Amino acid sequence: MAETIIKIDLNKSPYENEKVHNRWHPDIPMAAMVKPGDDFIVECHDWTGGQINNDDNAEDVRDVDLTQVHFLSGPVGVEGAEPGDLLVVDILDIGTFEESQWGFNGFFSKQNGGGFLTEHFPEAQKTIWDFNGMFTKSRHIPGVEFAGLIHPGLIGCLPSKSMLDEWNKREKELYDTDPDRVPGLVNLPFADTAHMGKLNGDARNAAAAEGARTVPPREHGGNCDIKDLSRGSQIYFPVYVKDAGLSVGDLHFSQGDGEITFCGAIEMAGWIHMRVNLIKGGMEKYAIKNPIFKPSPMAPKYDDYLIFEGISVDEEGKQHYLDVHIAYRQACLNAIEYLKKFGYSGAQAYSLLGCAPVQGHISGVVDVPNACATLWLPTDIFEFDLKPGVDGPQHSVAGSMDVPLAKDK
Repeated sequence: MAETIIKIDLNKSPYENEKVHNRWHPDIPMAAMVKPGDDFIVECHDWTGGQINNDDNAEDVRDVDLTQVHFLSGPVGVEGAEPGDLLVVDILDIGTFEESQWGFNGFFSKQNGGGFLTEHFPEAQKTIWDFNGMFTKSRHIPGVEFAGLIHPGLIGCLPSKSMLDEWNKREKELYDTDPDRVPGLVNLPFADTAHMGKLNGDARNAAAAEGARTVPPREHGGNCDIKDLSRGSQIYFPVYVKDAGLSVGDLHFSQGDGEITFCGAIEMAGWIHMRVNLIKGGMEKYAIKNPIFKPSPMAPKYDDYLIFEGISVDEEGKQHYLDVHIAYRQACLNAIEYLKKFGYSGAQAYSLLGCAPVQGHISGVVDVPNACATLWLPTDIFEFDLKPGVDGPQHSVAGSMDVPLAKDK
């Protein structure tokens, strides 16, 4: 049996656990040490550290303190790891806690986080998902059930001091271009809610003042939200500090490509079983500066899709040049409008696209002026026929419980 080297208590605040942190900084002490070839289990809080409840009220999503996230378990040090190496991480297994068989997704208020379609859905809403083995369904979105592909939304190694300085420099430059934007362009360092693991005293305060927030992905990995990093995946992380400092969290039961609602995956607390190895000097040998990975051989088998296209023309009809962001937004909006014809509210449809096993593709980036992005919606997750027909939609979920909404204060 593999040893659980980091344990959590869901009844306690993650701030009480010195093997948890919520910022990136090279001075955070290792929470545990392992050797190449070792396998071990790490337990993880949900990314908010328990701020969201299993109920039909979205006020907790509206009022969530996003300066606290993400709560990560680690860092795990690997003996012999040095800058320039590759840390090879095998995800052997991953799962839920027996006492916590539920998860949540939703969208944040535009005034507190926002999201991919925040102009269309500016107020906070929440969806609760119940787990039944490998499957999940929601009381808030009727007519669907699907298999989960559990994965860590966030996993990566500690940055070096020079890398941290570069992150802070370039992100501050972007912030300064529009410091009053809502939602903000960048999440800058914020010491007040920083949890720096075992670090304390003056050293803790200094590191907290410059520690990088965990929201974006960066060169070291981090919050990449790649749904295919499930059991059986193998990841090659660039090492930037002595002992590597592997941290993990933000576990997802399921997610669609893009995690388009920001709080888009089915967020959960749980555990992950990993094995580590090293490739000495691997960064130079393979010209790697960002992680690469092999996907899981295990995935929900959905073979039939409806594919929605979007192009680089925004909602106001303005033409953009090969803009993939706008094209994917249009594909998502087209899918939402289609699902509304079956009785779903816009919020139900948006929530579903964030967490169901949809695929997102960049389908064309050469035919000026329009990029083409596509959203692949698996039809087998629905309990009714979703395809177009001459007689129109033959099923409607209208009148069912909607996704709980919380009006801004």
